[in-house]
Amino acid sequence: MQPGTAPPVTPFLRTAAAYAWRLLVVGLLVYSLFAVLGRFHEIGVALFLGLVITALLRPVADIVARGLPRPLAVALTLLGGIALVLGVLALVGEAVAGERTTLVREFKEGIGRIEDWLVQPPFRLHPEALSDVQTRIGHFLSDHRSTLVSTALSGAGHVVAVLTTLALALFSAVFFIHAGDRQWAWFQDQLPRPVRGRVGIAGRAAWRTFTGYTHGIVLVAATNAVLVGLALWLLGVPLAVPLALLEFVAAFVPLIGSPVALAVAAVVALASQGPLVAVIVIALIVVMGQIEGHLLHPLVMSWAVRLHPLVVAVSVIAGSIAAGIVGAVVAVPLVSVVWSVHTALREARGTPRDGATGVL
Repeated sequence: MQPGTAPPVTPFLRTAAAYAWRLLVVGLLVYSLFAVLGRFHEIGVALFLGLVITALLRPVADIVARGLPRPLAVALTLLGGIALVLGVLALVGEAVAGERTTLVREFKEGIGRIEDWLVQPPFRLHPEALSDVQTRIGHFLSDHRSTLVSTALSGAGHVVAVLTTLALALFSAVFFIHAGDRQWAWFQDQLPRPVRGRVGIAGRAAWRTFTGYTHGIVLVAATNAVLVGLALWLLGVPLAVPLALLEFVAAFVPLIGSPVALAVAAVVALASQGPLVAVIVIALIVVMGQIEGHLLHPLVMSWAVRLHPLVVAVSVIAGSIAAGIVGAVVAVPLVSVVWSVHTALREARGTPRDGATGVL
């Protein structure tokens, strides 16, 4: 090699460098996107909820619109959905209010049974240790009463944020249900003509997967809630209806939500009915996991979402690390949509298409 000449670069190194700077640019764009979403996460959550509401209520609105004007059908569908949710919440509140006196008495007796159980073999805890724990809890609550009150008051701001997010979600759902296809067609018209076909393919695949996942997860959650509520009622565990509703909500976090909700039910069963019923509820966690993993998910959701359980678990954990509970709920449908879009574009590669077919 002569002095002043550049050293030769192997083709492998040239290719690696070309991919490296492109990956850096893509990573920077992804990071910027998530930074913007994190800054305006309430808007992102509201739009996600609006799409969920649209996926659930759009078929109902289409059926009602066969006999009524479209705006009236959308209004009746949304009002019916809101009435259904409020009715379920009222049922839960009535169940809690009706069992409050009995529940307080059973919990007091249950705490005594738990203390007696911990004193006996195999734990053999000293009775004074348990009484000391209760005393310390009482002192902590009395000493930090002002802090707890201020924390509760500061939570009022979070309540306002939640209500604002729900209002924006309903507002978005009204337009998505009423004219989502026209909105998607308008969006496609703003794009360059050569990419409209591929965007249309991606949009149809994304919406098909998202609606399939939404319908499937709601059906799985409802099935879990009914089975858990029936089992807790047969076991005589108090608050069976609220715990069933907790199971319904927790089922939206795949693989993790249901065991957590049933663990709460096991604690309630331990305090109210004793160790034997609590062990049965713990066994119910295993049974429900088998039913959900080997029956409900393959039967209900295999046609909409085809993800390996390891991918689902990693997605849920990564989403929870990135955005807490919201991230855990959004992670699996997001990964499913991305994978379906990738698959649809790969299958359609080399087949030029155009048009503005509606998605919503």
